[in-house]
Amino acid sequence: MKREDMDLWVLMLLCLTAVSSCWAGCVEVESETEAVVGHEFKIRCISCKKRGETKAITFVEWFFRTKDEDAFSLIYLYQKDAPDIKDERYDGRILWSGSNHTEDLQDVSIQITNVTMEDAGEYMCKVNRTLEFQNHYYNVNVSKFIQVTVVPTANRDIASIVSEIMMYVLIVVLTIWLVVEMIYCYKKIAAAGEETVPENASDYLAITTETKDNCLGVQAQE
Repeated sequence: MKREDMDLWVLMLLCLTAVSSCWAGCVEVESETEAVVGHEFKIRCISCKKRGETKAITFVEWFFRTKDEDAFSLIYLYQKDAPDIKDERYDGRILWSGSNHTEDLQDVSIQITNVTMEDAGEYMCKVNRTLEFQNHYYNVNVSKFIQVTVVPTANRDIASIVSEIMMYVLIVVLTIWLVVEMIYCYKKIAAAGEETVPENASDYLAITTETKDNCLGVQAQE
């Protein structure tokens, strides 16, 4: 394989690797805020580490207060596959919806089942993270607040519908672009390989004739 072909393949592999790493990265996305009575509702809370290579042990506490309450109440505790519901109002109604099978939690979202009007209020997820360095540990606490409203029936506004449509359109466009780029690179590689091979029999005859003439010229000079 020619060096140019090798460079093209290496470039393609690097691009695919970069895309994969972007997909696998942590992104802090805001939570939805409108729940519907009788349905499930996911309260999203994501807290990304600043340095991905640093080991960490994380646990999360979820708090809740209604609009009539001044203080938050602890309703849920989670640490490495160990959920613990702390408030009887949520017995059997809170499900873990975050990272699994790891102590390094970054997605600490929960899901409330069978939503009621009493679930409206302000939620707080408190992320307690211990970073492990070579010679010491460092504790980091991050708190995020989500104001949740509860409605009797679903009410999707035009903005959310348009944004969802645009998201799917963007996914389709990016997929088509990636396929086109791969086809283009494949054709470039194939064309580069064909340049070293004569296209038909006339090219072989031309090369043979030229070689013969050169040989006759050399003999005449001798």
